[in-house]
Parts: sequence; structure tokens; C-alpha cells
Amino acid sequence: MSKFGIIMNGIIKENPTFVLMLGMCPTLATTTSANNGMMMGLATMVVLIFSNIIISLIKKLTPDMVHIPVYIVVIATLVTIVQFLLAAYLPDVNKSLGLFIPLIVVNCVILGRAESFASKNNVIDSALDGIGIGLGFTIGLTVLGICRELLGNGTVFGLSLIPADYSMLLFILPPGAFLTLGYIIAIVNRFKKAK
Repeated sequence: MSKFGIIMNGIIKENPTFVLMLGMCPTLATTTSANNGMMMGLATMVVLIFSNIIISLIKKLTPDMVHIPVYIVVIATLVTIVQFLLAAYLPDVNKSLGLFIPLIVVNCVILGRAESFASKNNVIDSALDGIGIGLGFTIGLTVLGICRELLGNGTVFGLSLIPADYSMLLFILPPGAFLTLGYIIAIVNRFKKAK
């Protein structure tokens, strides 16, 4: 697979949100707004890229019996760094995402890519896989956040597009996350079948 193909694979064919349906906890919980979805996706992408790089570098040094705990320690260290950076430079984002930043450690998207890709490929391909899957996850969360924010608040990234009288609170609440995600997945599947 070409270098560009590795990136596009994560955005389209193996999109974590709409195709693989991985990482549903942050997907459903943090997408009450476009900004929250985008920032959660970007934080996850940073961890994913660097964890893929590090795991690819240490794959021959890690015994098979302990590779999962080692991967989790690498991921947890990176998540801690990301959370400290968010707390220092983007405190509003850190407060808004709250507990979901530390939960990146157990996000199956990251551990899954570490196990299925980074532990079997070179550093460059692993970094590109992290970029592709991370972009796919970020796009998925941002699209879901845009839809939910628009339908629930009448805004997109805080800009008012629909009068408040016409917004539907349901879409900001947890059931709205399931409904919106279900409709988006149905649309994605329809386009895939049309090809």
C-alpha cells in the first residue's frame, strides 16, 4: 500500500467512527458541540500518532508476554502529556472534555492500531497510519458534533445558524448522539453501496 493509501485507509475504508465503530464512548459523550468533537479527535490523534511511532520503535524489544501492558504504559504516558498540555494552554477545552481525556488510555482505537499495525510495521508507515486513523476519528467526531450542535442548539462552532426556537434539545442529550450517529452511519453505508 502506498504512503497516501495508508492515510486514506484510516479516513475512508477503516474510519474508526463510521466504519469500524470503535471508540464509541468519547464519540457519543463528547460530541455535544463541533468544537468538543474536533478537540477530542485531535487529542486522540496526537496520542495515536506518537504511540504508533514509539510502539513501532520498541516492537523488537518488547517480549510477547508483556506487550499489551507495555503498550498501555506508552499510551498512558502520552495521554498524561496531552492532558498537561491542554490544562496549561487550553484550560477551557480541558475542562469541557474533562474525564474523557484520561479515558483515551483505554480507547480501543489506539490499542487496536498499536496491536494490529504499529507492532508489525516500520516507523514511517506506523506514523502515517496514526495520521490516517486519527484524521478519520477527528473527522467523525467533528461531523457528529456539527450535526448535534446544529440540530440541538442551532449553532455550528458557536455561530448561530438556526433560531433557538427551532432547535431540538434531544440532539444535545445522549439519545440524540445515538440517533445522529445512526443516521450518519446509514448515509455512509448508502454511499458505500452506491459505488
